[in-house]
Amino acid sequence: MGSLSIWHWIVVIAVVLLLFGRGKISDLMGDVAQGIKAFKKGMQDEPKEAEKPAEPVKTIDHNAAPTAARSDVGSKAV
Repeated sequence: MGSLSIWHWIVVIAVVLLLFGRGKISDLMGDVAQGIKAFKKGMQDEPKEAEKPAEPVKTIDHNAAPTAARSDVGSKAV
């Protein structure tokens, strides 16, 4: 009861062909093939991008002494 016989598969294939037709199935398979090719190309392009040297990370040192960023800082006489 759990398995389908060859006649069941023939009927299923016939119904699928009637619903979708040969043209739609071949177009669908072509689209799947193009998707696979694009995926493979994307996988090949990825290591090339990883070989680029990374830009240095800019960090802010909060413990460093403040520098005179403005002209009026430090110019006042006390």
